[in-house]
Amino acid sequence: MKRYSSIISLLLILLAIYWSFRSSMPGYSPDASLEASQFSTDRALVHVKNMSQKPHAVGFPAHSEVREYVVSELNKMGLTTSLQEGYTAGDWANFSKATNILARIKGTQKGKALLLLSHYDSSPHSSLGASDAASGVATILEGLRAFLSHNKAPKNDIIILISDAEELGLNGADLFVNNHPWAKDVGMVLNFEARGSGGPSYMLLETNRGNSRVIQEFIKANPDYPAANSLVYSVYKMLPNDTDLTVFREDLDIEGLNFAFIDDHYDYHTQRDNYERLDRNTLAHQGSYLMPLLNHFSESDLTDLKSLNDSIYFNIPFFKLISYPFDWIFPMLVLAIILFLLLLIKGLKNSSLAFKEIAIGFLPMFFILLVNGLIGYFGWPMLKKLYPQYLDMLHGFTYNGYAYIAAFVLFSISIGFWAYHKCSHIKTQNLLVAPAILWLVLCSLIAIYLKGASFFIIPIFALLASLLILTHQKSPSPYLFVFLALPAIWIYSPLIKMFPVGLGLKMMITATLLTSLTFLLLLPIIGPIKNKNRLALLAFVLCAGFMLSAHINSGFTKDKAKPSSLVYILDADEKKAKWATYDQVLYPWTSQYIDKNKTKPDVLNKETISSKYASRFSYTTEAPLKNILPPTVETIRDTIIGDKHLITIRLTPQRPINRLDIFTNDVNVLKASINNIELSPYFLENRSSTKLVSHFVSNNDSTLLECTIPKGDELVLSIYESSNDLLEHPLFSVPDRPEDNIPMPFVLNDAIIVTKKIKF
Repeated sequence: MKRYSSIISLLLILLAIYWSFRSSMPGYSPDASLEASQFSTDRALVHVKNMSQKPHAVGFPAHSEVREYVVSELNKMGLTTSLQEGYTAGDWANFSKATNILARIKGTQKGKALLLLSHYDSSPHSSLGASDAASGVATILEGLRAFLSHNKAPKNDIIILISDAEELGLNGADLFVNNHPWAKDVGMVLNFEARGSGGPSYMLLETNRGNSRVIQEFIKANPDYPAANSLVYSVYKMLPNDTDLTVFREDLDIEGLNFAFIDDHYDYHTQRDNYERLDRNTLAHQGSYLMPLLNHFSESDLTDLKSLNDSIYFNIPFFKLISYPFDWIFPMLVLAIILFLLLLIKGLKNSSLAFKEIAIGFLPMFFILLVNGLIGYFGWPMLKKLYPQYLDMLHGFTYNGYAYIAAFVLFSISIGFWAYHKCSHIKTQNLLVAPAILWLVLCSLIAIYLKGASFFIIPIFALLASLLILTHQKSPSPYLFVFLALPAIWIYSPLIKMFPVGLGLKMMITATLLTSLTFLLLLPIIGPIKNKNRLALLAFVLCAGFMLSAHINSGFTKDKAKPSSLVYILDADEKKAKWATYDQVLYPWTSQYIDKNKTKPDVLNKETISSKYASRFSYTTEAPLKNILPPTVETIRDTIIGDKHLITIRLTPQRPINRLDIFTNDVNVLKASINNIELSPYFLENRSSTKLVSHFVSNNDSTLLECTIPKGDELVLSIYESSNDLLEHPLFSVPDRPEDNIPMPFVLNDAIIVTKKIKF
C-alpha cells in the first residue's frame, strides 16, 4: 500500500477538487410531484418557460404579455397586486417608462418589511431572458406559493417587487425607491439575478456599513448550499457593477443580498438565454436560498441589521459558511508569522532545515510564478490574434472558454511539476520555507489592502502544520498531508475557475497564478513524489489535449452561434445612408452588405450609441437611400434668461421606433430634463462622453427635452432615432440570419437609425 501512496494521494486530491465544485450547489432531479409546501424546481421551470417565449424588453410587444402573466400568477395565490407606472432616468440618463408589479403579504407585527426582488424585462433586443431574469421571477413565484401553502401569517410584512426596466438603468427600482410609499417600510431585500445561464449562484452583499449582522443572520437562516466569500464581496464593492439592489442601498441605506449565477456567461443578454439553456441545478440552487431565507427573515427583527463591523466569511464543503470578525485578521496573521519563525529557528538549530537548500527552494517557486504569470497575462491577447473571431464575443468569454481554463491550469501544473523535479535532491521541508514566506507576505498585503480575502491565511496554518511534521518525523503519512491540504483545495479551486468565467478570459492570469500558489501549498504531498517529470509531461499532454479541443471548437455552429450585427444609418440632413457593423470578423451574412469598399467609420464613432462595453462600429459602407422619415422637431422655447440659455424642443417619431439617443457638442449642460423628469445633476457634471440621454420608447411616445446652457454657448444636438425592425421592414430585404449566427448583444442591432442635427 505504501508503494502506491503517492498515486492514492494524488487521486484523493482530485477527489477533493471535484467535491469542492460538486458540493457548491444542489443536484436537480424531477420534482413536479413534491408536496405543495416545498419548493419545486419543475414548477418554477414552468414559469421560466412561459416568460421566455419572446424578447420582452421595455417597449416590445411581449413586455406587457410577461407582465400580465406575472400578475395573474400572483393573483392565483390570493395576493392583491398593483402596478406602479412612471418615467425615470436613473443615474445613467437612460430614460424609460417603467411599470413595476407589486404585492404585499401582511405580517402580524409592526416593523420593517422583507422585500423579494427580481425584474421581468429582458435585455434589448433579442434576449429571451430565461435566466436574466425570468429565473429570478420564477424562483420568487414558486417560493411564495410554497410559503403561502402553510397558511401561516409571517411576523413581518413581505413585499413582492417584480421590477421593470432593470436592463435599461435600474429604472424600475429607482421608481419604487424614490416614489412609492412602501419603500420606507423595507428593512431587508433579497434580489435574484443572473449573468449567465448556469453554475452556482453566488451570494453578494449590498451594505453601506459593515456586513457582520447580515452575515450572522444569513448563517442563522442556514441555506444548504451557500456559495459566498468576503473576497468576492470586497472585489464587488470596488467594481462599477449595479443591480436593482444597489438603488436600495444607495438611496435608502437598506441592506440586501444578491443571488446571481455567472457560468455560461456567453449566453448572457443573447438569443441563447432561453428555457433550454438554463441549468436546472442552478435554478434549484436559487430555490435553496430563497426558502430558508424567506422563512428566517419573515420572522426576524429587520430593524437590527446595521453594523459598523465587517466579517470575513467563506464557504467550504461540510461546514457551509464560516465567518469571523475583521478584528481577527491581524492577530491571525501575527500568530502565523510567529509560528513560522519558531519553526524556522528550531529547524535550523536541530539541522532539520538547511540554509543552502532553503535558498535553492526560492528558485523553482519564482520560476513557476514568472512563467505561469507571463502565460496567463499574454495568453488571451495571443489567442485573440490567432482566432480574431473571438473579438466578436463581447462577453470576453468564448464557447470553448472552459477548455482554455483547463488548458492553462494544466500548463501551470506542468510547470510546477517540472520545476520541482529539478529540485528532487532538496528535502521537502526546505522547499516549504520559500512558499511559506511568500504566502505570509501575500497575506500581510491582503490584510492591509484587501481585507475580505484574509481567509487566505487559513491554508497557511495547514502549511505550517505540515512543516512542523516534516521537521519532526522521518516518514510521515502522506494521507495526513492530504488532509491538511483540504483547506487550500476547497478554498482556491472554485476561485481558479470563477475569476476568468466571471470577469472574462482576459483574467486568465488569475487562474494561472492561483493554480501556481495552490500548487506551492501542496508541496508536502508533491515533494516526496518520485518521477515528477512524468507528471509534468502528463499535465502538459492533457494541456495540449484541451488546447486541441479548444481549437477544434473555435469556430461557430448552430449550437455555438456567431454574434453578428448590421444596422442601416440614414443621415436625414445630408441625405446619405450607410450600412454599419460592430463585427470585427465579417461572416457571409454581414459581408453581403459590408464587404467591398468597406471603410473604418469616423464621425459615427464620435457619437457612439451607448453599449455595455463601449463598442464602436468596426466597418461602414455606402447604402442605398430609403424613404425613412426622421422625427419632427418642434421648438417650444428658445430664450435667454439672465446668464442662461433655455431651450425646449419636442421630438415626435413619424415611424414606429424603440429608442432615441441624444448627443451634444462639447458644451456645459447646466440642467436638462426629459418628459419633465430631470436628469441627474451628477451625471451632467461627470458625463465622460457627449451623450445627453437615451430614451427607450414605449407606445411610440414623443420626447420633450428641456435644456439649459450658459448664455453665449452654442448647442448642437445630434439625434439618433432607432427602430429594431431592419429584418422586418418592408423597404428592406435583409434575409434572416443563418443558423450559426445570432444577434450580437450589448449593441444596437438589427436597427434602422435616422440621424439629424439641431443647432441653437
